[in-house]
Amino acid sequence: MNGSSDASPQTSSAFDVVVVGAGASGLMCAIHAGRRGLKVLVLEKGPKPGLKILVSGGGRCNFTNMWAEPTDHYLSANERFCISAMRRYSPWDFIDMVNAHGIAYHEKKLGQLFCDHSAQDIVDMLLAEAADAGVTVRLKHEVSRIQPISGGYQLSVSTGNKDQAGQTQAFKSPSVVLASGGLSLPKIASDLAFRTADALQMAVVPPCPALVPLTWNNSDRELLANLTGVAIDCEVTSRGQTFRENLLFTHRGLSGPAILQASSYWAEGESLSINLLPDLQLPVWLQEQQSQRPRAQLSTVLKTVLPNRLVDAMAGQWFDDLSLADLSTDQRLQLASQLGQWAFKPGGTEGYRTAEVTLGGISTDEFSSKTFEARRYPRLFAIGEALDVTGWLGGYNFQWAWASGYCCAQHL
Repeated sequence: MNGSSDASPQTSSAFDVVVVGAGASGLMCAIHAGRRGLKVLVLEKGPKPGLKILVSGGGRCNFTNMWAEPTDHYLSANERFCISAMRRYSPWDFIDMVNAHGIAYHEKKLGQLFCDHSAQDIVDMLLAEAADAGVTVRLKHEVSRIQPISGGYQLSVSTGNKDQAGQTQAFKSPSVVLASGGLSLPKIASDLAFRTADALQMAVVPPCPALVPLTWNNSDRELLANLTGVAIDCEVTSRGQTFRENLLFTHRGLSGPAILQASSYWAEGESLSINLLPDLQLPVWLQEQQSQRPRAQLSTVLKTVLPNRLVDAMAGQWFDDLSLADLSTDQRLQLASQLGQWAFKPGGTEGYRTAEVTLGGISTDEFSSKTFEARRYPRLFAIGEALDVTGWLGGYNFQWAWASGYCCAQHL
């Protein structure tokens, strides 16, 4: 791996393909293209390869999901686009690579596989495979423009090296793979995919943050913002999709896996339906409690199934803290509805700063689902998060990166 730049421009004879981005999809594509005997150059704008890999999964990288299914776990304007690649490169194919490198891992839950030690293990594995395949990786090389020319493409590249600060170089290659990712985590993200699509007049599905915490509206903030740190197992539903996982109260709003999952389906102005007690048939349970503990206060009974701080915040706001004997049928049903179908209307999202992925991207109508080649620009390819394919939380987006990178490489 070489982080320095060359003094002279690269010509089309130097490399068979230039991959833009040393993230998950870009490194995967480069590895398998190199294995096919191609001379591959990877250009990465950052100081390190695989930066999003390193920060994922709390630093342990949720590198795939054993149950990733293209028809169930991915969002796209073309729901069938990811099927071909996901069928050709499965989670088990990537697990074989992980096993071959002796990386220890575990299933956390729901098919989610994490490194036992560190996400660095995955980056080191990819770099070792890239080196074995003869791939050249150059860091601090930011591609600012990709322009079609006769016989391929010209890339304008600025380098971050102290001795050539700001110098722009022209790299030429017969084939270019756009693996520059989406807009999430803006400190390390790139908008090159969107700028390239705009310059080439490609259709784009408007991007927005996904797998992202949701913020309070004004009325809920006053009541619930002091519950920071409270977590609860619940069901969150958005646009007919229901997720059963933890919800976390924060000072900004709601987070946790259930909220992050639902955020990919949520649209501004809509409400989420939250069932705070999904294991209980609430009208029946409340009636049973009335019969068994008529003298107990409602808050006392609710604290047996809900966090104390949450019940204290609700009392006097969501319900009158009566003795169960004084709870009318209408009040019981109203409370059951409030707890089982809490209509939470977010004020918005926390944005790309905390989003794990970008929803939307370059329209898949512009590319072949088999080869990932642009339909109107021969030998220009796009993979991973640059395209309008977004996975669920839990290793699905990494699996899309591995699959799209692998399949693209077979056709370079």
